[in-house]
This record gives sequence, structure tokens and C-alpha cells, in this order.
Amino acid sequence: MSKPNAFRPAEHLRRPSDFRKVYERRRSVSDNLLIIYGCENQLAHLRLGLSVSRKVGGAVQRNRLRRLYREAFRLTRGEMPVGIDLVLIPRSSVPPELEELKKSIVRLVKQVARKLTPRSETP
Repeated sequence: MSKPNAFRPAEHLRRPSDFRKVYERRRSVSDNLLIIYGCENQLAHLRLGLSVSRKVGGAVQRNRLRRLYREAFRLTRGEMPVGIDLVLIPRSSVPPELEELKKSIVRLVKQVARKLTPRSETP
């Protein structure tokens, strides 16, 4: 009994070394809702990590934001390129609308994917 849109454990970034690798690649894009860092992962799927600062608020508010961002990612995963590790950092403590967040995530992930693809050298 597998759910087609489930967010599986293999799609989470969990270890500090995974986050460090993404940050060290130094490829990021942002808008008024969030900052996304990206790094190639050589896998056939995306992996997601969330970094929500204590500046956002207490644990309840941070967890609510994480759930919202995870849900937006889960619902839009099919529209995004694969083979990338992503770290999402919310810019505001005010939760955005889900539809607005979904559009933003898809657009920004495509931008970071373009930054990660090597440009073909022209003579």
C-alpha cells in the first residue's frame, strides 16, 4: 500500500554533512518567500532539507512552517528536475499561501538547476 505522492525518508536531507555539502556548492536563488540552495546528488530523485531559524519563532511556529514547505514541495515534486539536493530557508515567519509557495518553489528550483548545469564551452 504505497502512496504515489508520499514524501519518503530517502528524499530527506538529514545529516549535517549533507547540508554542509549543499551550502559549500554555493549555488542559491531566492525571492521574497524563501532562499534555495542546491547541489547535484547523482540520484534519480530530489532530496529536501529545511533550515528554519529560531528567529522565525518558537518550536510550534517553526514546525508549522516546515510542514507547509514540505507539503508544497511534495505537491510540486513532479514539475521539478531531479538529481538535486535542496535546502529551503524561509525568509519570513509569516506563513505564505500554499499556492503562492508552490509556484515559487517550482520556479526557484528550475533556476537553481540551471545554475548547476555546466555551460557548454563555445570556441
